[in-house]
Amino acid sequence: MASPGPDHTRSALILYGSETGNAQEVAEELGSLAERLRFVTHVSELNHASADTLSSYTVTIFVISTTGQGDLPANARKFWKSLLLKKLSPTYLNGVNFTTFGLGDSSYPKFNWAVRKLYKRLIQLGGNDIYPTGEADQQHPEGLEGTFIPWATDFRKHLMGTHPLPAGEHPIPDDVQLPPKWILRLKGENISATAPKDEAPIPATQQAETDENPSLTNLDTDSRPLPDTYTSTLTENRRVTPQKHWQDVRRISLTIPESVNYVPGDMIAITPKSSPKDVQIFIDLMAWHEQADKLITLVPTGDIPAPPPIAGLDSYPNLTLRTLLTDYLDVRGIPRRAFFSAIAHYTSNELHKERLLEFTNPEYLDELWDYTTRPRRSIIEVLHEFDSVKIPWEHAVSVLPVIRARQFSVSSGGEKKRTADGKTQFELLIAIVKYQTVIKRIREGVCTKYLSTLRPGSTLRVQLQPGGLNSSQQQLTASTVLIGPGTGIAPLRSMLWEKAALVQAFREQNPGVTPPIGPTILLYGGRNRTSDFFFEEEWRHLSTLIPLQVLTAFSRDQPQKVYVQDTIRQNFVLFFRLLHDMEGSVYICGSSGRMPQAVREALIEAFVSGGAPVPGQPYSRSQAEEYLIGMEKVGRYKQETW
Repeated sequence: MASPGPDHTRSALILYGSETGNAQEVAEELGSLAERLRFVTHVSELNHASADTLSSYTVTIFVISTTGQGDLPANARKFWKSLLLKKLSPTYLNGVNFTTFGLGDSSYPKFNWAVRKLYKRLIQLGGNDIYPTGEADQQHPEGLEGTFIPWATDFRKHLMGTHPLPAGEHPIPDDVQLPPKWILRLKGENISATAPKDEAPIPATQQAETDENPSLTNLDTDSRPLPDTYTSTLTENRRVTPQKHWQDVRRISLTIPESVNYVPGDMIAITPKSSPKDVQIFIDLMAWHEQADKLITLVPTGDIPAPPPIAGLDSYPNLTLRTLLTDYLDVRGIPRRAFFSAIAHYTSNELHKERLLEFTNPEYLDELWDYTTRPRRSIIEVLHEFDSVKIPWEHAVSVLPVIRARQFSVSSGGEKKRTADGKTQFELLIAIVKYQTVIKRIREGVCTKYLSTLRPGSTLRVQLQPGGLNSSQQQLTASTVLIGPGTGIAPLRSMLWEKAALVQAFREQNPGVTPPIGPTILLYGGRNRTSDFFFEEEWRHLSTLIPLQVLTAFSRDQPQKVYVQDTIRQNFVLFFRLLHDMEGSVYICGSSGRMPQAVREALIEAFVSGGAPVPGQPYSRSQAEEYLIGMEKVGRYKQETW
């Protein structure tokens, strides 16, 4: 990546490491902030940066999310490894003026470890910390914005004070639009990608219904040139909860012809599409009918080309506005603050403009939260309410967010990783997101809505991503506690089948010898045994292959609610024996929020009350906490929640 050059006396480099897109969006907001202060600004993912060029920028801002067990995201690890070389001197980053902002989730033990590790290493190498690190928390009452907006507001004041503009120059006001870095253009006025206007546009999916699966109406072919993906075939899309159950949970199987290995905890990332209905609603709202089905191309506008907003779009054949909206732009997403700032420039209604700009004011952060995140209000709904807003179609990619891939833990392992004909198989357990909000609107998850109607035979572009469980073979064969309420059972199922494969391989190589594998406790939590006890038959079968004990906690099967942490409390001695006496490992998977902390507390109680390291001398509370922290440090306590 090129440095800003000698003529640029005020330059800002914003580097991000992002797993799901949140850190990238924060980085882009900081890029706009710096641009308004008239810094020559460049925003890029960390892996595209070289540490030895950082000193040529006035300021470098690192925005890093934490993944797995305190790890950096995949698109930051190459840069991170470059900082760990032993040959680097303590003065390697002298002259690099930087600050850091982290995105994390305090329900994880290693909260914001990625940004803390990065900060520490930058200081060790001589970097100059110019502003205190910010740490956002997904569990904050107002989400990530609750920390980011106050931090960014104060950071702006800091930049204004330490890098004042020359006399006569002023920051670009918030009500003045920044020029887009990329715009759309027609490829040719006389070229059309579809039938004449009086004919209905060809839908993005073929509509069909089957008697066996009446809800599976779409047979879709995903031909998007998404980077680093495999073309998979959907072989199963089956509901595993009763039709009357409140939650629709699917067992989804995908196959690829390539031989690819994966391990428990790895994930499949699926980039969904917008529904044709939503796309048409959006086209109608914006009055884009005339251009919707004409061929378009993406064109950079600046002297210093910015990275394309959508990777691979330049190789997309026959791109139209309709396909762009369907395949790449998120019209059903919850808008961030930057969206309101952008669309305020596209209305002549002064009341609407004033209200939209209010949402960008840090003083009204709580109103922004109450209007968008709390009721899960979508971009389409915002544009319905502010119907005077008409976004120029040429600016679509600079205003609308890109559809982000959603990650799902792979539930297959061992013999389940291959089909009978040798293809690689990925099995997923996915809850279809559909619920009613505080404003009595039905909400559906963009990705699970897309998946919920796909028929077997559809193709999807998927990315295999490493997970954070990182189970060694030694851990897989040692004693293990697996705790997974609901769909959190998916990666744990993968682990159990992997254990069974190791036992099978040992028996084949050592006939008549008992496999050296420790006991496993699977602690499963659900609402009702008859409705959502996923893979119940498999647990019985696996119990014949490996030493497996299944404990359950069904919260609604009795008057008093019982959760997984309650089942731990009923079995203190058992958990103490496996995790302390046998030095086993514990894996906690499922919903973030209260569950992981409640499980952690119950395990601490187990170390206090389930036994004693020395006969007659049980652990005190502080000693039990210290023992659990020690398990974390050596990788015997791992959490993968979402």
